[in-house]
Amino acid sequence: GIRGTDEERVGPVRLVGQRLADPGSVKAAAFACFFAACVLGLALVALSEAWLLLVVGAAAVWAAWHYTGGERPYGYRRLGEVMVFLFFGLFAVLGTTWTQAHRLDLASVAGAVGCGALACAILVTNNLRDLEGDRVVGKRTLAVRLGFARTRALYTWLVVGAFVMVLLAAVAHPTALVGLLAAPLALRPLRIVRGDAVGRALLPALAQTGVLQLAYAVALSVGLALAPLVG
Repeated sequence: GIRGTDEERVGPVRLVGQRLADPGSVKAAAFACFFAACVLGLALVALSEAWLLLVVGAAAVWAAWHYTGGERPYGYRRLGEVMVFLFFGLFAVLGTTWTQAHRLDLASVAGAVGCGALACAILVTNNLRDLEGDRVVGKRTLAVRLGFARTRALYTWLVVGAFVMVLLAAVAHPTALVGLLAAPLALRPLRIVRGDAVGRALLPALAQTGVLQLAYAVALSVGLALAPLVG
């Protein structure tokens, strides 16, 4: 927004980038959210006694701010997908599992990788949509570095990889195969991204990938929850 990288938006409205709110108000709202997250996170750590998660929580706050904030935002330096994979995949799933069960297994690791891959797929679609505009303003995303063809291939590998992780989780708990019920939802966004769609034409794929990630997480969670019942 304040860097001028969102002057010409082809996606959802952004408050600062499109001058619908002043930067100070948005920053205050962001800090309020950070404060609420810290309070709730501290309470969760205290209840679970998983004190190592304090480090993860602090890292998450840093990552949330420095994606586009600070002097050297990593979101503009081809590291967005890496951080999304870590914080929306590995840390989110494994941290939640450890907080509740105090143990990790193959299924939890596979689920973390799968969720992280689909979270990355959302960002990849977003950056593919904005590729030309980002290139013009000097925003060096991974999509800008890879170009259209390789970014489309990356999206495919991320989506396919997520469902490979379901098969891996099924090695530990066969009921994890319920996660494959989400697979049909991958077909439409894959067709769009793998085609020649650019700019606004990628918006349906962006929304559909978000729905896919939600359905994947729910289906896989249901499958894993059934494991103790099936024996």
